[in-house]
Amino acid sequence: MEHIRTTKVEQVKLIDRFSTSNKSLMGTLYLTATHLLFIDSSQKETWILHHHIAAVEKLALTTSGCPLVIQCKNFRVVHFIVPRERDCHDVYNSLLQLSKPASYDELYAFSYNPKQNESKRLQGWQLIDLAEEYKRMGVPNSNWQLSDANRNYEICDSYPRELYVPRTASKPIIVGSSKFRSKGRFPVLSYYHRDKEAAICRCSQPLSGFSARCLEDENMLHAISIANPAHHCMYVMDTRPKLNAMANRAAGKGYENEDNYANIRFQFVGIENIHVMRSSLQKLLEVSGTKALSVNSFLSGLESSGWLRHIKAVLDAAIFLAKAIAVENATVLVHCSDGWDRTSQVCSLGSLLLDSYYRTIKGFMVLIEKDWISFGHKFSDRCGQLDGDPKEISPVFTQFLEGVWHLTEQFPQAFEYNEAFLLQIHEHVHSCQFGNFLGNCQKEREELKLKEKTYSLWPFLLDEQKKYLNPLYNRDFSQKLVLLEPNTASFNFKFWRNMYHQFDRTMHPRQSVFNIIMTMSEQNKQLEKDFKELEATMKQRNRQPEELLTKEPLQSVHPASPALKTSPCFKKEQPLLPMKDSIRTIEGSNTADNRYSEYMEELSKAEPAVVSLEYGVARMTC
Repeated sequence: MEHIRTTKVEQVKLIDRFSTSNKSLMGTLYLTATHLLFIDSSQKETWILHHHIAAVEKLALTTSGCPLVIQCKNFRVVHFIVPRERDCHDVYNSLLQLSKPASYDELYAFSYNPKQNESKRLQGWQLIDLAEEYKRMGVPNSNWQLSDANRNYEICDSYPRELYVPRTASKPIIVGSSKFRSKGRFPVLSYYHRDKEAAICRCSQPLSGFSARCLEDENMLHAISIANPAHHCMYVMDTRPKLNAMANRAAGKGYENEDNYANIRFQFVGIENIHVMRSSLQKLLEVSGTKALSVNSFLSGLESSGWLRHIKAVLDAAIFLAKAIAVENATVLVHCSDGWDRTSQVCSLGSLLLDSYYRTIKGFMVLIEKDWISFGHKFSDRCGQLDGDPKEISPVFTQFLEGVWHLTEQFPQAFEYNEAFLLQIHEHVHSCQFGNFLGNCQKEREELKLKEKTYSLWPFLLDEQKKYLNPLYNRDFSQKLVLLEPNTASFNFKFWRNMYHQFDRTMHPRQSVFNIIMTMSEQNKQLEKDFKELEATMKQRNRQPEELLTKEPLQSVHPASPALKTSPCFKKEQPLLPMKDSIRTIEGSNTADNRYSEYMEELSKAEPAVVSLEYGVARMTC
């Protein structure tokens, strides 16, 4: 609270940035320890978490007040007009401090309290068990084993404790290989395809320079290749452009020399580095945030940003990897520079194409835990959680989610989760509300004691699972797809409006196809429920005449009342008139196809003199 100079500012205007008439809402701005809150005159609340704020800009004073523009990591942009410059300056300085915490304990996750008991909080952290996930894949087995070489993070501090390696890879080979790889990230198992006996492995670039070699690293790759009994030749995928990899040789790094490694086929796939991606996103946001652009200007701006071209490059790499395993039965080793950005993108998307489990809600959580969180994607640096080097910030995980979204657009029946699920995960990657994405690696998370001090995101998403279900999902269809093969022709890539304009409601279609389908699905479920209730009621009513029939012989013992004997209502039932005279057709139908004819046929049968209202007809002859 020491950073907050002004807690409340009245008569603040919130501008709709895409309104041609500069439409605005008048309200009050509040500054709390965790949020910026705007309440307009109709009592509608707009909450902005401090950790979501990427940039704050105070513009020049105007006749209507002092403009304050806030850009958020979840792509919300808010434009306030504060009446007094001094208040605007105070809010501006406070937000600069509050949006860039200096240490982890200042993050929202450490103060967030959803009022869960301790046991439930711990159960939330135990929801995802990666050991169980590897068992589901079929590991350990005769070719792959769990290694304790990194049990105390002594070989690689950015890898998890538990790593799976070939059985023929001894500890000296592992240690030697780690010394020859950038950041000590030696080749390990990421995904095992039980049917093909092929694997996706991951690592960082070798420290080969122009001519250096390492026997232990060569033996490590040989052990990985022979761990696949169906295909001893394996691919080594370098996800970088070839020019970038060659430039790294001058710094003593580089890529594998095929002459030094037996049974490998080398492949570059050309995904750009984090700096290019950061610049590309900035250009995309400039185009999408410009008001009243012509169609030509928007499309040319989208093209010049290069954003969709980068998404295509990532997906093409994942498709190459998946086909190598599904079609050729070949194991693939993936790396980039340090093995925690492009490598995570390609390994996770490749696994998604190969395994229908990762297309379920629970499976997608497991995939993120495995290939992103446990293998040390630097969420803290890439998402700018702390006040650090802005050049380390890059939308690597956002690109992964966008790649998944494009897959859901091409295969709407193959995914259990919908777009809202992806957007909610993106929201909390940047919110710092939960502990899952804090820090840069597992070792750092253990030192922060996140499982003791914070909450896990996954149980909260599962509690609201109904909101994230895809109504078009077909489990049988998804499981039958051995491999998702998306078409990556240029025209299949489109601007993700609901990601980059999700808070700009005026930019959305007046009718949402997804919302219509969800509404129809709910209506169908309600109709099915009503039908079952009506069916049960009719069965119960059908049993009532039978009960009366069983009681009638007992009643005939007693003499009938004189009134009943003489009443014409209880005379022998007269035959019904012909059907064409007795049936009233519903408007717009004819006698031949009238849905109630079967009921009238039932009524025409001779029955004991029982009054029945079952079909809405009183069958009394008086």
